[in-house]
Amino acid sequence: METDTATGLRAYRAVLAIPGVAAVTAVSFLARLPASAAAIALTLHVVLTLDEGYAAAGAVAAASTVGMAIGAPLLGRLVDRRGLRTMLALTLAAQAAFWGAAPFLSYPALLVSALAGGLLGVPVFSITRQSLAVLVPPERRRTAFALDSMSVEISYIIGPAIGAVLAVNASSTAAMWVVGAGWLVAGAALALLNPPTHLPGTSRGGHPPPVRQWLDVRLIGALLATTAAVVVVFGTELTMIAGLELGGHAAWIPVTNAVWCVASLVGGFAYGGARRSLPLPLLVGCLGAAALPVALAGPWWSYALLLVPVGLLIAPTMATSAEAVSALTPEHVRGLVTGLHGSAITTGAAVATPLAGLLVDVASPAAAVLTVGMVGVCAAVLVGWSGRRREAPVTPSAGSQSI
Repeated sequence: METDTATGLRAYRAVLAIPGVAAVTAVSFLARLPASAAAIALTLHVVLTLDEGYAAAGAVAAASTVGMAIGAPLLGRLVDRRGLRTMLALTLAAQAAFWGAAPFLSYPALLVSALAGGLLGVPVFSITRQSLAVLVPPERRRTAFALDSMSVEISYIIGPAIGAVLAVNASSTAAMWVVGAGWLVAGAALALLNPPTHLPGTSRGGHPPPVRQWLDVRLIGALLATTAAVVVVFGTELTMIAGLELGGHAAWIPVTNAVWCVASLVGGFAYGGARRSLPLPLLVGCLGAAALPVALAGPWWSYALLLVPVGLLIAPTMATSAEAVSALTPEHVRGLVTGLHGSAITTGAAVATPLAGLLVDVASPAAAVLTVGMVGVCAAVLVGWSGRRREAPVTPSAGSQSI
């Protein structure tokens, strides 16, 4: 088997030269802008227009998150059975209805609608990872998924800023309508591109293998490690915000966050151009361990410095997570498993924020970051141990019988 030796910029050029990859990367970046702006637009609408407070805004965000976690594997299975364009037609119609009507809904109606909107949200992250897994050969997927992780990072720098500027300087209604229009434009571009979601020759809607055949210890471990990694990232982010605010350094939050984002981009770029992949449990464990020293932070500059190691590991960990799951996915359930991967990410985000917030309230930011860091370390140990157990040869005892 020939080994891929391209490193650095050559590795990225080689991936982008693969037919279809550059187009998928560009369109998915476009689609992630409304996805990244959606949460801030909803939050500011609840707070500024409905005057319901941040707790109520958090409940709307939680409802949307729960909907996405449930909907991602179901929509992935729809892609497996009916194709990408059928799924996009359904979800884009739902998004147009939600974002068009949301500015006029009362708070209780918005809360229920957010759940439905999340359930039928366009799973752009899952679509992108699924298409890249089909387009890119296994030996280049690490680079492709690293590029995708960096694209996510950039979209989350731009999208929320656009949503916040529109909501504050124009109106929350304008912000929500721009998000809805962005979904329609991005969805139309995805439908027009119609990137492949299964390998050539795979019949759509074929009989999937039994669940126990593909949902094994390795895949469960990869999904668990993914959730733990997201808990570390989102929990550390909230801890940073809370620590700086409580310490009287709230004005430095954007600067500290920018340093963290740049570190993530640097880490993703370096990892995507490296010669080999690292095991997912190792990366998740290092990510959790890197978060632990953040408990010692005080002034804003100490947060910025201590968050650099965490940032350097974010994109490599998420790229390896997508690579590991794609390698364990049978063709007939590729959409379903990619949706489960999306649900693992969403679940991690849904767990991290209230967990870290509760610990900040009852203890301190240091206690919160120590807890989420240990979640990553413990999950890495568990997943690594279960993987080694599965690979270990079984020596029959003297009294054993063949079955």
